[in-house]
Amino acid sequence: MITIKEIAEQLGMSTTTISNVIHGKTGEVSGETTERVRKFLEEVEYVPNISARNLAQNRSKIIGVVLKAWENKYDNIFQDPFVSEMIGGIEKQIRENGYFMMLYISDDIAEILKHVSTWNVDGLILFCMLDDDALRVRRKYHKPIVCIDTYVDRDADGAEEDEFVNIGLDDEQGAYDATRYLIEKGHRKIGILSDNQMGVDLARFRGYRRALKESGIEYSDRNFFHLHREEGDLRAGFEKMAEKARKFTAVFCCSDLYAVMLMNACFARGIRVPEDLSVVGFDDNLFGKLSRPGLTTIHQNAEHKGSLAASILMNMLAGKEPETHRVILRHELVERESVRALGDLLPAETR
Repeated sequence: MITIKEIAEQLGMSTTTISNVIHGKTGEVSGETTERVRKFLEEVEYVPNISARNLAQNRSKIIGVVLKAWENKYDNIFQDPFVSEMIGGIEKQIRENGYFMMLYISDDIAEILKHVSTWNVDGLILFCMLDDDALRVRRKYHKPIVCIDTYVDRDADGAEEDEFVNIGLDDEQGAYDATRYLIEKGHRKIGILSDNQMGVDLARFRGYRRALKESGIEYSDRNFFHLHREEGDLRAGFEKMAEKARKFTAVFCCSDLYAVMLMNACFARGIRVPEDLSVVGFDDNLFGKLSRPGLTTIHQNAEHKGSLAASILMNMLAGKEPETHRVILRHELVERESVRALGDLLPAETR
């Protein structure tokens, strides 16, 4: 790669003149000289040494994005459209601000801590950290951090209310709204499907339980559809969930991905949605919009969630203090065709 010094020698100019043209500082350079330099740069296909420039400015222009994904949940985390849409929002905002994105995914917080402590990145965006995960990262990494859907254990040693900026939803209220909607449609045998009771899913479980309790519906552990991988095969787990669903009139799923997979498993077993089983999801992603029947779900804007996290981080890097450390985004119920009011069923069809 040709250097500025070599260009200056070949053109018989100073390195300052060449540098000014390269960086667009042409106020003190004549038009003829500017044009001559630019033409030469095109001929030699000059590429600025970004690493050297950033090193001189004591910054990398790289944003680290860390996703904590559970091994027993995903073969590939990007199979979930919510994650893909969120990352797309992050990347676009980072790119438009002249930064680059470095992505790391692991289910092991120890591995995350090991890598984060060695990265030369200007800021971090953390997704789906649980318990004291985010606190442990904070202690290793002292530059700006923004979290997405991160639930911090406020009782953990050293935890403070303003420890992190976190972008999230009122997940409990969203699940409450979904369950309440099913109850208003006449359902009382309502299950909940998830693969865990931590973080976001725990908040949604609490919202589901609250809606049942307010309506005088007794909860039983049999209501919880705890999804497990069967010998590494998630589909086998949904086969069991579909059979279990025969004892219910409705199931609230903690994600659209799982809601659509449950609907497919039910279809394969002759269980009709919504005639035999009503299904509600959470996220309003592409899968739910394209499924047939269309999925009734709780809408959130995943792309906006990622974009907002990156935008707040950009402001922090510019020296601006965040207006709040806890951002709660809006959610709403989207009605499609996957729920049927029990009153709409003929007597012979009711259970």
